[in-house]
Amino acid sequence: MRCMLCERWSIFSHICKTCQDNFLTPNLYKRKILGSIPVYSFFSYSDIEPLLLTKHTDLGHYLYTIMAKRSMQQFAKEWSYEKKVASISIDDHVKSGYAHTAILNRALKSRLITPLYGKMRASQHHKYAGKSVQERLANPREFMYVEFSEEEVILVDDIVTTGTTLTEAAEVLHAQGKKVILCLTLTDAQTKG
Repeated sequence: MRCMLCERWSIFSHICKTCQDNFLTPNLYKRKILGSIPVYSFFSYSDIEPLLLTKHTDLGHYLYTIMAKRSMQQFAKEWSYEKKVASISIDDHVKSGYAHTAILNRALKSRLITPLYGKMRASQHHKYAGKSVQERLANPREFMYVEFSEEEVILVDDIVTTGTTLTEAAEVLHAQGKKVILCLTLTDAQTKG
């Protein structure tokens, strides 16, 4: 097969090792939601935009897996904390044969992080892409919470744009007595290369 980025032959991956090293080396970007919850993103939006646009295709499964290994998995290996926590993927409904946020969440599995699935799913499926903050606030996701035992949580999503989705999910978890200690996303739409 050919590398998706440079079009050279790549035997074992949709993105060759050289392009992974050149274009998919994470840089940590940080912002906050609800005043104090850190949101860490790993890539500049403009650097991975074409890869993100594959998320509802068969190819997206492979590309999200590569990005998850290079960012989320590496984060989980290096992260330290005083106790075990759960990671929850935002709205991990299966579309096109897989759930892209579940791929990201699965990569976090480590001795300190236990990925959980189906715990925070939207009951409203309004299209947010390219919408204003006002549009997003007027059409909340209305997350359905499913009980789990862990008290501290990492929220996982692919893109943070305005922060409304992560904020809404964190508020639902806080109302259930859970503590969101941080959020992880592949990219922050406000970052440019």
